[in-house]
Amino acid sequence: MSTCVFVQLRCRPGKTYKVAQEIIAREIHSELYSTSGDFDLLMKMYIPSGQDVGTYISDNLLDIKGIKRSLTTLTFKAF
Repeated sequence: MSTCVFVQLRCRPGKTYKVAQEIIAREIHSELYSTSGDFDLLMKMYIPSGQDVGTYISDNLLDIKGIKRSLTTLTFKAF
């Protein structure tokens, strides 16, 4: 069973659309939103079963140029 996580991304100025395009090209997200506030993008993604969450995000997302900071929220049980 995969693990659902939400990742908020703060992008370098002027890079939000390029970061979003790269995420879309990699097809690693379930949903991707532009947001207001401290972060520029909110992404819902599923980590494949057997994969370490931190390693998967680091290897498949955080190497995108233009990402300044991220905040990952793990989910546990749907109600």
